[in-house]
Amino acid sequence: MKQIIITIILAVLALPLVANNANIDRANQAYKQELYNEALKLYLQEAEQTGVSSALYCNIGDTYYRLKDNVHAVLYYERALLLDPSNNDARFNLEFVRGKMQLPDDAGDSWFSNWVDQIVSRLSSNAWAVIAIITFLLFLAGVAAYLFLDNVLMRKIGFFGGALVLVLSILANLAAFHVYHKATGGNGAIVMPESVILSTAPREPRDKDEEAFQLQQGTRVEIIDSIADKTHGKWLQVSTAGGHKAWINAKDVEVI
Repeated sequence: MKQIIITIILAVLALPLVANNANIDRANQAYKQELYNEALKLYLQEAEQTGVSSALYCNIGDTYYRLKDNVHAVLYYERALLLDPSNNDARFNLEFVRGKMQLPDDAGDSWFSNWVDQIVSRLSSNAWAVIAIITFLLFLAGVAAYLFLDNVLMRKIGFFGGALVLVLSILANLAAFHVYHKATGGNGAIVMPESVILSTAPREPRDKDEEAFQLQQGTRVEIIDSIADKTHGKWLQVSTAGGHKAWINAKDVEVI
């Protein structure tokens, strides 16, 4: 009797997992049959009911792209990369859609910073942390070889090799911090309307002097401040990749 009760309990606990897998299977099947509205509905339902993942966000982005909703595709690819910077499918698809939208490169201010960010972001912060630990252990091994071995060649290898892996360990630590900060410390958002004129003050521009600059749909910005009142509603101070700052109505962006 006890065994039967345990079996029933385990079966009941497994039902959500089975249902969730079936939900994803139905969504994938709908996507393959080009029933993109149905697939999107099921993917979003899965995200709401069981939580999100980088792979699920990437699927949602793919579906929005098939529905010719490029700005939401960009939003969900960005969300996928926020959860897992090493998601190469999301990264490739994001670059592809941004190219179709003719969006400017927003990864940094120079080609070098863009290149570094692209390389570093291909691994998660945890992966970089593991690399940092391994290289530090190799550094300790090199120190031990230099101090305790009698062979001159091995001591040289220990000295110079240890110095090299120490540098690599420091770089890996910096990369881990960069990726972690990018994932947790940023407040990225995507401009949703076709185009938006930002303001120099937290309100609709009253004249040309209060118009800061214009951003096109799909542009990524970083939220650095916010203010809300009954008269003007909620406004966000944002910064662009080029370092330009201005105010935008909160309803005109979606937080990543």
